[in-house]
Amino acid sequence: MAKLDYDYIIIGAGASGLLLAHALGKDSFFAQKSILLLDRDAKKSNDRTWCFWEKGDGAFDDILYKKWKQIIFKGQDFSKSYDIAPYSYKMVRGIDFYAHYFEKLEGYPNIRFQQESVIEVKESESSVSVHTQENQYTCQQVFDSRFHYEMLEADKKYPLLQQHFVGWIVKTPKPVFEVEKATYMDFSVPQKGNTRFMYVLPFKEDEALVEYTLFSKEVLPKSDYEAALRDYIRTNLQCDTFEILEQEQGSIPMTCHDFTQRNSGRITRIGTAGGWAKPSTGYTFMGSSKKIPLLVSNLKSDNTIHALGQKKRFWFYDLLLLDVLYNNNAIGHEIFTSLFKKRKPELIFKFLDEETSFGEELQFISGCPNIPFIKAIFKRLF
Repeated sequence: MAKLDYDYIIIGAGASGLLLAHALGKDSFFAQKSILLLDRDAKKSNDRTWCFWEKGDGAFDDILYKKWKQIIFKGQDFSKSYDIAPYSYKMVRGIDFYAHYFEKLEGYPNIRFQQESVIEVKESESSVSVHTQENQYTCQQVFDSRFHYEMLEADKKYPLLQQHFVGWIVKTPKPVFEVEKATYMDFSVPQKGNTRFMYVLPFKEDEALVEYTLFSKEVLPKSDYEAALRDYIRTNLQCDTFEILEQEQGSIPMTCHDFTQRNSGRITRIGTAGGWAKPSTGYTFMGSSKKIPLLVSNLKSDNTIHALGQKKRFWFYDLLLLDVLYNNNAIGHEIFTSLFKKRKPELIFKFLDEETSFGEELQFISGCPNIPFIKAIFKRLF
């Protein structure tokens, strides 16, 4: 087993790992630093999609697969289409993201990618050793994006939900989709005591990503997601036959757990493992893109690189929503329906981006059902 030395090792070539590698590679400050990127997968397949809202042009526009200027929200007794200007709802496919950033990494002679599975990471006072089946590497600093739910088992202080889903890219024999409108949430499906909705991103009139998503404590057998998807396509889209072109499945933690406590002197968690997923939504992609520059800046200035998860008032807002959904998971559709009935999507997006003023936050919060949140506040404070 070879022993190889690096300055930095990044474990995981997902969004956070590749964005970090690119940020280090393009910065002349790190030109003399040797950087190793490890992942067990070659990243040659479309294993996921990332979606986000954004005002105007953005850093990922060159690799967008599709964007929408209108969204649809559907409750059980309410449905409305919205023009979301100045925002657009944007989608990036995993395969396009990987190809784009791996091409960039090829231009950085100090960065090397190895397709290897990490077995063990050991930290000493002077270095970190990273063991794979093929090699043993040592470095000064590790950035680790590996997440597993066992990390959260001992934390009883904060509720844990999962945003879990199965999505199909389907092709239909007839036009059934409104190409310019993304169905952001469709709560018309049976809730079965949970927060359940469909999510439809149309690419063509006969092709779309249709995804069944839950915010709940436990994942379902895969057959349950598939049955719900079939029923929705046949009943709601009135399409009895269709072809499944691609499939994706995932689970994202929704928690206010302090992931930074898992960092150490030489190991920093990034991405979902670093708590970069927004607790109330599970959205991680744009969160990672915002955290990377802060991480790099701290690394350059020799400040602590572990203080990227500081609690703010938005953390408390997220906690209240998770408390409400954890204690009464069936109420989710009422919360979101109330918001979309009373408030514009622009305010909702701005709030979720944590860019609102306190006055706007009060306006947002007053659009939610009051009693569950008042109870959650009193329980947390008293």
